Amino acid sequence: MDRENFTSVTEFILLGLTSQPTIQTALFVVFLIFYLITLLGNFLIVLLSKVDPRLGTPMYFFLSNLSFLDICYTSSISPKMLINFLVKRKSISFQGCAAQMFIHLALGGTECYLLMVMAYDRYVAICSPLHYTNIMNNSLCIRLAVGSWLGGIVNSVIHTALALLLPYCGPNVINHFFCEVPAVIELACTDVSTNKTVIFVCAILVVMIPFFLILITYVRILTSILKIRSAAGRKKAFSTCASHLTVVTLFYGTIIFMYMRPGTSGHSEQDKMSTLFYSVVTPMLNPIIYSLRNKDVKNAFIKLTMKKATSQ
Repeated sequence: MDRENFTSVTEFILLGLTSQPTIQTALFVVFLIFYLITLLGNFLIVLLSKVDPRLGTPMYFFLSNLSFLDICYTSSISPKMLINFLVKRKSISFQGCAAQMFIHLALGGTECYLLMVMAYDRYVAICSPLHYTNIMNNSLCIRLAVGSWLGGIVNSVIHTALALLLPYCGPNVINHFFCEVPAVIELACTDVSTNKTVIFVCAILVVMIPFFLILITYVRILTSILKIRSAAGRKKAFSTCASHLTVVTLFYGTIIFMYMRPGTSGHSEQDKMSTLFYSVVTPMLNPIIYSLRNKDVKNAFIKLTMKKATSQ
């Protein structure tokens, strides 16, 4: 049976973060700044990884992938969210909602896998430094990156397809600032317990398993670091992992809170804040975290700035 035969909803209304006009204006300014910082910071990471030969290592290959991913990730919801701060009728078409669900889920799942791949890269670099270049060759790096993207896309296809198969024939008001699957399926005029179970199971595969593998990897990394005799060597090893570990904590912490609760409704104020953090705030913080703690990135930026200044 075609979707049109049992779905009468053609658009959804997004309640957003608040209904107070003065607060909406303030939020527009704040999140516009966040969005511009996200675009600028992540674009600089991608640019520096391409133009500076010293950043041509697997670590920066994955970091540039993460930055490109974060640009797309926050762009899947931020422009529409910013527009909705300024308009009275915060509507989105059924097709637009479906596209937003798919893109956001695909990119979020990809980031989960990519952060796991980056942890493996750090493990090889610290635990097998003499074999690092042989193990983390270009072919393996590309396969790991492509695998991360494919994993995220497959996860998104499952959730989006199941959500679109549901009948939507009644209320069309989403208590959220964008079309996130748990909030959307609450509007279906049928039982959605199967969808919620699938969300929980897939969250284990996409979120919890990579997260636990990252934890195991860092336990082994920590064990190897503690065996380093020189204090300078230990400090350098810790420094190469600190940025990634900070990003993992910020991203996975809010994702786990959002999805690892059986039967979650996905429309509470806490859920909206969690989604806002890992979808908007974390992509903004990632390039800041990596650049502040990374001398190579800072030196590459200074070199690029000086080169532009002298060329003028």
